[in-house]
Amino acid sequence: MKAIILAAGVGKRLGEISSGKPKCLLEFEQVSLLKRHINLLRKFGVKKILVVTGYRREEIIAELSGISFEDEIETVFNPDFESGSVISLFSASKFLESRDDVILMDADVLYHADILQALFNTKHANCLLLDRDFEAGEEPVKICVRGNIIVEFRKQVDAQLEFDTQGESVGFFRFSPAVCEQLLKQCRLYIDNNNKDAPYEDLIRDLLLQTPDVFNFEDITGHAWIEIDFPEDLVRAKEEILKQINY
Repeated sequence: MKAIILAAGVGKRLGEISSGKPKCLLEFEQVSLLKRHINLLRKFGVKKILVVTGYRREEIIAELSGISFEDEIETVFNPDFESGSVISLFSASKFLESRDDVILMDADVLYHADILQALFNTKHANCLLLDRDFEAGEEPVKICVRGNIIVEFRKQVDAQLEFDTQGESVGFFRFSPAVCEQLLKQCRLYIDNNNKDAPYEDLIRDLLLQTPDVFNFEDITGHAWIEIDFPEDLVRAKEEILKQINY
């Protein structure tokens, strides 16, 4: 098992509240999001971790240098970090080609350990995480399920789409070697077609709709987590979510 942490983004929407630092370096009880991710991945037995850097990469590398098992953590630089996250995922080609199961993670999430553990306990080779307790709007990436099949995965859902369950994606995934290979092919296709501004979720959606039987999900409703995009997210993370987390 390997893990890819996407940490290249600028995080412009946080504004001055983040002091301009990468979102993965935001600290909660003096521990950065990045260190929290790595500590939990190690707890669950992950031996190899790749951090995709971009914006202010020197600060991320400095943070990693203080971790005792740094020799098992690699970094790769995405120089085009202001484009879509499809470029960051393509930058992780080495791990996607490794013929190993891969955990893919957004770096800007504060969460209870049980959420990540769901990806290690799942029986599904390719797994998304779904939270039914969310506020629908334009921002959340939504997972729509009909029966036991995921029928949509995107922010904007067609009003005519029929589904039984809808939830927000946590931004953490588990993929088999075969799906990792397909994701990498989709990355190349998008880049070759000058679609580098796309989010990596579009690649996953393509594969989901092509082969829905290959994918499944775990319902993590009830566990505390938050994606930190806006100043109000950071406030809520510190005042509410952190109190519900026990590492």
